[in-house]
Amino acid sequence: MSNLLLELFSEEIPARMQRKAAFDLKKCVTDQLVHTGLTYKVAREYWTPRRLTLDIRGLSTSSQDTYEERKGPSIKSPQHMIDGFLRATGLNDISEAHIAHDSKKGDFYVAKITKKGRTAEEIIADILPNIIRNFPWPKSMRWGQDSAKTGALKWVRSLQNILCVFGPEIGETHIIPFTVGSLKSNNLTYGHRFLSDGKPIQIRRFDDYITLLEAHKVILDTEKRKNIILVDAQNLCFANGLELVQDDALLEEVAGLVEWPVVLMGDFDKSFLNIPPEIIRLTIRANQKCFVTRKQGEKIKLSNRFILISNVLANDGGKEITKGNSKVVRARLSDAFYFWQTDQHDLPDIACLKDSAAKFDLDLNKPLDQRIAQLDYLNVTFHAKLGTQGARVERIAVLAQKIAPLVQADPLLAKRAAILAKADLQTGIVAEFPELQGLMGRKYALLQGEDHHVTEAIEDHYKPLGPTDRIPREPIAIAVALADKIDSLVGFWLINEKPTSSKDPYALRRAALGIIKLVLSHDSKINLMPLFYQAVDLFLQQKIKYVSPKIEAAQQQNTLSEIKKDILLDLLSFLHERLKIYLKDEGARYDAIEAVLTKDADDFLLVARCIESLIVFINTNDGNDFLASVKRVVNILENQTSKGTTIINTLNPELFIETEEKQLYQAIVDVEKKVHDHINATNLSLALNALVPLKKPIDTFFEKVLVNDKNFAIRANRFALLERIHSITQNVTDFSKLTI
Repeated sequence: MSNLLLELFSEEIPARMQRKAAFDLKKCVTDQLVHTGLTYKVAREYWTPRRLTLDIRGLSTSSQDTYEERKGPSIKSPQHMIDGFLRATGLNDISEAHIAHDSKKGDFYVAKITKKGRTAEEIIADILPNIIRNFPWPKSMRWGQDSAKTGALKWVRSLQNILCVFGPEIGETHIIPFTVGSLKSNNLTYGHRFLSDGKPIQIRRFDDYITLLEAHKVILDTEKRKNIILVDAQNLCFANGLELVQDDALLEEVAGLVEWPVVLMGDFDKSFLNIPPEIIRLTIRANQKCFVTRKQGEKIKLSNRFILISNVLANDGGKEITKGNSKVVRARLSDAFYFWQTDQHDLPDIACLKDSAAKFDLDLNKPLDQRIAQLDYLNVTFHAKLGTQGARVERIAVLAQKIAPLVQADPLLAKRAAILAKADLQTGIVAEFPELQGLMGRKYALLQGEDHHVTEAIEDHYKPLGPTDRIPREPIAIAVALADKIDSLVGFWLINEKPTSSKDPYALRRAALGIIKLVLSHDSKINLMPLFYQAVDLFLQQKIKYVSPKIEAAQQQNTLSEIKKDILLDLLSFLHERLKIYLKDEGARYDAIEAVLTKDADDFLLVARCIESLIVFINTNDGNDFLASVKRVVNILENQTSKGTTIINTLNPELFIETEEKQLYQAIVDVEKKVHDHINATNLSLALNALVPLKKPIDTFFEKVLVNDKNFAIRANRFALLERIHSITQNVTDFSKLTI
């Protein structure tokens, strides 16, 4: 067993790409090694701003010999066919082939081919150039004199060196030689850009590598760099009576910007603390990649000190670096303070906004009302085919009003929240920091005295933004959030701009998941299809010019209702697929989901509860036994249908001969009404348990009665009896989809 060390050394790799690139390198290399017959014990990837490193331990030194038998032509075949067989198999003469016998085809030639295993060095030298040339960077570049040539090497930033050494844990290692572009593999690496002497460092194995890198001011392990940053920052804050406001995403990013982290502290004028903490934090984070701090014990208010991470050990202890960063931070906060102040004052074009104010019943004495009026007045485009933001706000407001009673919300407050929800898009601070949309709307709404339910809905209507994001709980926020997401989905379905397997530019999958989580989190009956139809009608009422042949043709041919139904059923199907994934991730059995989720199911809360009840039922002894009996019924009916048998729906009790079929019929009659009543009450649990009394008469029927009777009328009547059972159970759930 031997070890492989690979390092790809380049100019600085963007921090956001490093982790995935290192993982991709490990996967590409190990997949190819295994594919070619090598095995290994463990592989670990590392990354810094300037290098991707792969350490593979316990790698086999060669692949195994492989043996293959390849069938050839008949021994009576003409010579040209035999010659072709020899060429294909690499045999020198047909005498080297074996002869096999087939009772139908007679004797034929078989070539037994042995492929000798290859050394690990050969395999590695063969696979690495292709992996490097075809590496899956999201963006890449060419460089140098060869950049204009066809097939020039591409990398995320210019690739400068390839280290590749192979050998035993103890003893001499050697370079695996290969060439990529103008680069030849070697056993050299380089230290820190500024803190080392720039001379090449000779490497034998990973232990040397990591030790020598640290000696030349490079910490290879990202987790170690993150820990140094975090601990040093916390200690520096503690020494100054402060605590660090932790930010895991920023910590990951700055660890990808430095190879030798040095933690420093800067400051800014205390007057800037009048700006909301969120703006201060985002300004410092986005522009300078710095952490904010607060006094120990403080929960919200920030201090005027911030933590910055340097990549150099300055002779002056970092004073000039700190001074420069503080200067930039002060300039950025000055801009933010200006936007914060300006957004609270009247707009200069307020006189032009009266028509828009009347449309939305706005109070132009309030800054946020002015902004939504301006958004409408300026005809700010939402999407070229779906009209303006103002038109969208109109639709969302109507939808939110309609949804409000369904979630026990005040319709007028829901309308007000929907109207103001997009107003902060016209503020200076959101133009500068789009990440603050919603949050700034809430702050400005609070300043102008809006109801607290409205202000919360303004911030939360974008949520949930991802799998781990908070789900709104307030009814008004839920109403506006649902309206916003439904409007988006219906609109893009109308213009046929749906997500593909590789692209989702308008985040429609996220919107669909948002609807699912909002509906399932609130204990209310919400049927989505009527809301989809309402959304379509709102688009059509606004007479927005759709670039959709289906819609235009339907309007001319008076077939709009059919087209609307097709489009919305397709949208519902899209939501079903997201719902299946969500419920499966939550632990639901996939067969139970398939059994409950019908193509027109639009009450997702009911669907989820039914799935839960079904899983509980089939996990009981009664439920599992009943499932086995029903599956037998289903299998018999499916078998008959596949043979072309027509199953009639009409039962004739007078044709019952055996006691067992009469008893089964009576059990069906007794169960039917109970099941029907429970289904109407949307109580699947009771409906399922009401079916259990059918189990014994079904089993007895199969034991005592021959279903496939010689008499056609009796046989057809017995199949109709089974169809009646199938019909009852199908009204509850599709048992055929369940596995025993």
